[in-house]
Amino acid sequence: MLEKVNIPDSERTRALGLSTIAFTACFAVWTIFSIIGIEIKVELGLTEFQFGLLVATPILTGSLSRLILGVWTERYGGRIVFTSQMLLTAAATWMLTWAGSYTMYLIAALGIGLAGGSFIIGVAYVSRWYDAGRQGTALGIFGAGNVGAAVTKFVAPFVMVAYGWHGVAHVWAAGLALMALIFFVFAKDDPALVAQRKSGRKSPSLAEQFAPLKNLQVWRFSLYYFFVFGAFVALALWMPHYLVDVYGLDIRTAGMSAAAFSLSASLFRAYGGHLSDRFGARAVMYWTFGFSLALLFMLSYPPTDYLIQGKDGPIAFSTEMGQWPFVITLFVLGFFMSLGKAAVFKHIPVYYPNHVGAVGGLVGMIGGLGGFVLPISFGALLDLTGIYTSCFALLFVIVAISLAWMHLSIRAMEQAAHGPALGRLPQLPEMQDIHDPERLAQTRVLQEWKPEDKMFWESKGRGIARRNLWISIPALLLAFSVWMVWSVVVARLPAIGFDFTQGQLFWLAALPGLSGATLRIFYSFMVPIFGGRLWTTISTASLLLPALGIGYAVQSPETPYLIFLVLALLCGVGGGNFASSMANIAFFYPKAEKGNALALNAGLGNLGVSAMQFAVPVVITAGVFGAMGGQPQALSDGGQLWMQNAGFIWVPFIIAATIAAWLGMNDIADAKASFKEQAIIFSRKHNWIMCVLYTGTFGSFIGYSAGFPLLTKLQFPEVNALQFVFLGPLVGALSRAATGWISDRFGGGRVTFWTFLGMIAAVFGVIFFLGIKEQPGAFGGFFSCFMALFFLTGVGNASTFQMIPVIMAREVPRLMKDLKGDELQKQAGRESAAIIAFTSAIAAYGAFFIPKAYGTSIAMTGGPVAALWGFLAFYLICAVLTWAYYTRPGGLLFEVERSVPATPLTA
Repeated sequence: MLEKVNIPDSERTRALGLSTIAFTACFAVWTIFSIIGIEIKVELGLTEFQFGLLVATPILTGSLSRLILGVWTERYGGRIVFTSQMLLTAAATWMLTWAGSYTMYLIAALGIGLAGGSFIIGVAYVSRWYDAGRQGTALGIFGAGNVGAAVTKFVAPFVMVAYGWHGVAHVWAAGLALMALIFFVFAKDDPALVAQRKSGRKSPSLAEQFAPLKNLQVWRFSLYYFFVFGAFVALALWMPHYLVDVYGLDIRTAGMSAAAFSLSASLFRAYGGHLSDRFGARAVMYWTFGFSLALLFMLSYPPTDYLIQGKDGPIAFSTEMGQWPFVITLFVLGFFMSLGKAAVFKHIPVYYPNHVGAVGGLVGMIGGLGGFVLPISFGALLDLTGIYTSCFALLFVIVAISLAWMHLSIRAMEQAAHGPALGRLPQLPEMQDIHDPERLAQTRVLQEWKPEDKMFWESKGRGIARRNLWISIPALLLAFSVWMVWSVVVARLPAIGFDFTQGQLFWLAALPGLSGATLRIFYSFMVPIFGGRLWTTISTASLLLPALGIGYAVQSPETPYLIFLVLALLCGVGGGNFASSMANIAFFYPKAEKGNALALNAGLGNLGVSAMQFAVPVVITAGVFGAMGGQPQALSDGGQLWMQNAGFIWVPFIIAATIAAWLGMNDIADAKASFKEQAIIFSRKHNWIMCVLYTGTFGSFIGYSAGFPLLTKLQFPEVNALQFVFLGPLVGALSRAATGWISDRFGGGRVTFWTFLGMIAAVFGVIFFLGIKEQPGAFGGFFSCFMALFFLTGVGNASTFQMIPVIMAREVPRLMKDLKGDELQKQAGRESAAIIAFTSAIAAYGAFFIPKAYGTSIAMTGGPVAALWGFLAFYLICAVLTWAYYTRPGGLLFEVERSVPATPLTA
């Protein structure tokens, strides 16, 4: 158990960060055969069993070494043991390229397997830096180093294509050796080891360290880990081979698809640690086993043809899981396995605080042996049955046994205890006595938040709010970049060999808007349920899916249109982020500064559209990622494009933003609310009116951003539109960020009314210049009117959001007369945040309807003018609603915005 010593947070973070990066590097090396093994198999002409043995051999060493490495770490410290293990593994990886026979490959693979022993070194080392109540989260973050398997799946195929499998081995070995040196220089000995040396105490004997291994409970934990970790390793190794054989994919495609599983089975381990600290590892294990049973049943069901004798004759049908449903199901399975891995190692330091190395070593060894035994079993089962899905059937049986044993053990423990003894049983979270609420108070959760209190706001509130705002802005910028990336990509698809019709291209441009708007409805309510920090982290990380998917799909003109439709829908996760981001920031600021804060968050976040439209045309002209980024696509004029960079370019920034959100943002305890509590906004008429008005402002901004490049290209084909279409979203985003103060000063209602009148005039100008588009200067007029439209949408975006808190501050006291003081302010703030998020969801459908309206108008009338007349009529309706409900004499905001003393409101 970690003694109560004053350890600076910076030292804890350093130990955890270095260990996690080192473990990631080790795991990347440990799974290297999942990629290079396929080429070695062809080189040596191996059978299925021989191939399975080759890829599993490193897992054997990594598993068996864990027990002794865990003991050594407790004796000599993680700094020395970790460094030595990495250097030895790097040497073995380099020497792999010297092998000349199958036997020599197996011997070299045994040495490479030492990389797998790094896990228990890190567990024993990291657990000594954290107390029991935070070990679940810390070890979950460390365990996320499993993502090294995804790094190998994603990067190694490209390196292998460029430099052969020898090049992969050399690069991985050099990288691991460098990491070993960095770890030795910058890591420190753990506090328990330092205290032991100062006191002169002897290290525990081997008998003392191994004593807990007599407990049946330890072996039960080992079975759990045999599945959640062993099966993860086995599937990570087996899936590229499986995908190549079953779905006929090439090695790069198979590696990318398998990386999706490795990614989900790794990154979410940190989240599993958080859930285990909060709800208990036992509960998380129930979730893991329950969902895994259902998913493995789906995966294990082989393609089957059925013939049923019906009353009108035989009825024939078949069942078969396609490639993409298979990858998605595997991704979800990886998610729950990731939670389970964290939960298992949450148990160990809680139940065996003084024997983490020995107990963790045994559990890790059994889990690692699963990674050795299972690939061999998969190969043997395939040879025996001839059914590819037999591997999943085997895992289904293992999970069923594990779940039954766990449940029966828990029930037996409960039934054996009575009276006071029952109350002393470990509860959820495990071992309640070690969970001291004061000691474990989450520093990232703000228990008291009073932004309307001037003293609180000036003393510490403003600083915290600003930090959360400036982390939120780049995350939202990336979300908009991914959401709108199709607006540029779609315009270039025909040039690189994709034979899509104009209607299909407009659908691709419109679908991210449709899915983004729909997701916003759900995202609107997520922040009060999950907390802004956790939800921002998850929603930002989710952007990796479409970013990586786009990078793969555009590389081959043979990619089916259906895949592009799916990826276009996935881009909508970026659109959904806006609703939760705005709701989160709304909680942090007082009414007097809310308009400007929301304008900055949304306006600078909206810059993602412009940043994307500026950056993507540049990065697709060069091989930014070298061999790792894939081959360029040839153009009809002899040029080249790297269209995959349109997706890949965002990946490192998304990872950085995800980490920043997790480490730097806060949750507000008072902002927690269930969906039922938030659903009251559906009975507020002003919620629906503001949905209409915000659709007129933000819906126009995002819709014009999505459709402007393609519309310009079609109406003025002689103009290279991609060179400057980014200016429209740039103007709209900057005007939103820069004009929020105007609404705070003069009133959002008045600004919104005049904005809609200006938008009517600007649309009329666009219609006029399209009517004379063959004449000189027509494009200049068209472009200028659109720039005016973008500017006005930005102003209106800020002003409509400024209206919402003011409206609810007037309406909630009238509708809920029993609320007073702080409770009244909290209710008004909660409803304002929910309405801000929900209106953004409805308005986002503009990203779908505006491009689709262009396409429909062109198909029916031969031009976009009919759609533009429809937009003009809608703005007129918005102006009338603003005047009638808010800005006319007697309107809800008339007196507030003119600083006239308010008269009492009546029901």
